[in-house]
Formats: sequence, C-alpha cells, structure tokens
Amino acid sequence: MAVIDLYSKRQKKLRGQMPDVYTYDKIPRPLKVQIVHIWTEVLGLPGKFTVEVNKAYDLIIKLLRKEYGVFQLTKNTAYRPDPFDELSEFFLDSANTEQALDVIEMTFKAVDRLTRDFNYMLRADFDRAADDALEELNLRLKEHGVGYQFSDNEIVRVDSELIHSEVVKPALRLLNQKQYSGAQQEFLKAHEHYRSGNTKEAMNECLKAFESVMKSICQKRRWSHSTSATAKDLIQICLDHELIPSFWQNQFAAVRTLLESSVPTGRNKLSGHGQGSTPKDVPDHLAAYMLHMTASAIVFLAEAEAALR
Repeated sequence: MAVIDLYSKRQKKLRGQMPDVYTYDKIPRPLKVQIVHIWTEVLGLPGKFTVEVNKAYDLIIKLLRKEYGVFQLTKNTAYRPDPFDELSEFFLDSANTEQALDVIEMTFKAVDRLTRDFNYMLRADFDRAADDALEELNLRLKEHGVGYQFSDNEIVRVDSELIHSEVVKPALRLLNQKQYSGAQQEFLKAHEHYRSGNTKEAMNECLKAFESVMKSICQKRRWSHSTSATAKDLIQICLDHELIPSFWQNQFAAVRTLLESSVPTGRNKLSGHGQGSTPKDVPDHLAAYMLHMTASAIVFLAEAEAALR
C-alpha cells in the first residue's frame, strides 16, 4: 500500500503541474479510484474471507442508506448489487462532494475499527495494515490537492499543511484525554461546521472549545470559577494561578491580549450575538484563522497545565 513516486509524477512536479493549493469542492475520479483500491487492500474484496468482508461493507451501506433515507445507494433498482459493488458504484458516480467525503469517512472509520483484529482476514500485520491505509489516504488526498485529511476518526478540512501538522493535529492529540472530552467534541464540531460552510457556527464552537479547556484545567486544579465565567474571566484565573509562570507574565502579556482579542472578540462581534436587520457574513478566511487560533491556544494551555507542578 505504498505511494510510488512515478516518473510521470516527477515530471509534473518539474513542470509545476502538481497542485500547490488545496481545493474543497471536487474529489477527482482518479483519487476515488485510488481510494477504492485501498478498500480492497485493507477492507478486502468479496470472494475471499467473504463473511467478514461482506459484513464490513454491508454495515457501511446500511448506515449510509439510513442516514440518506434511501433503500439503495445506487440509482439502478433493477438489481440488488453486493455491498462492495453498491458502495463503490455510489462513490465513483456521485458528483456530490460532501457525500463522497461521507463515504471516505465511513469507510476509513471501518478500517480503523474493524480491521485491527487478527480474525479479520487473518492478517498477522493487521495493525500495520490499518495504519498504512490511513496514512496512504491522507497522502493521496494531499497528492491531489484535496484540502481534507482523516484525523482522529473524522474528515477535517485543511487550509495550511504547516498549520495543520504543527497546530491542529497536536491540539486534537491533547484533547484526546478524558478531562478534555467536551472540548474535543466542540473543536471537532467546529471543523465539521467549517467544512460545511457554516462559518458562524464554527466560530461559536471554537469559543466553546476554548472555554471548555480552561474550565477543565480549573476543575482539575480546583481553581474556583463561576459556572457562567466568560473566556476573559477564565483567562484571568489561569494567569492568577500562574499557568504562565509569574516571571514570564510580562513577556506573555501579548499572549493574553491575543487570546482575549482573537477567539472571544471575533466570535462575539461576528457570530455570538443578534445580527440585527442585516445578516453578518463570516468569511471563510476569518473562520479558518479562528480555528487555527483556537488550536494554538488549546495546545498552549494544555501543555502549560501539564508542566505545572
């Protein structure tokens, strides 16, 4: 399941024909075909290990049928295809990008959850096979310039490879702890809203996640705070208890200003309150900034808390 650097790819890179910016509104057919190949390699192809393989594909299509409110995913109702054929035909033929992303997310959740078992296709390297498949998916998405990645069992939108790898992924990793479960749900929901174009809702979830992290820290450290404490109040509590060491507080005054004036203020002014007679639009680039700013704040706060004695 390796991604091979073919001669033709190298020549395209030399000619500057490889995508250098992300697109979000189309999943190219060659990418879809490559994803189907990954399915056959890790989820399996009906005909061998038929029972568990068919069960996996059957589970996926049943969930999708139910969520879409249909009896069959494919348009041709004259026959009942096997689960793999129905899923792959639907995926390859669908012009709806969000539905294609649904299929990618569902199938690779199945890869992550079902194939990490020796009894699934009797593979000795079952864990590595699943990891390789998830890694290849993300490499293929990147190779085609499609601005999504599969991370923490979710499809998330990627606007900057550097920011995603250095900020968003560490934030998701830090939130994958019991004490931050509420913040994790809110941060993932912010990404889901952002991917769907619901920028106001994304910003609201950013603020919720930001506040939830600070409340979790306060609860863990038994720092008193009002249940109605705002982001500004919670930031002050964290400073008062030297989440930032006292001898660094002057240097980190700028951090406090940035935190107070970015996530809370941006949300409050553009999405958190009544918008009056004229609807307020939150542009995508601002919502992206808020997501990245929230991720940076989460990483900073969680790591600072972990460093406290």
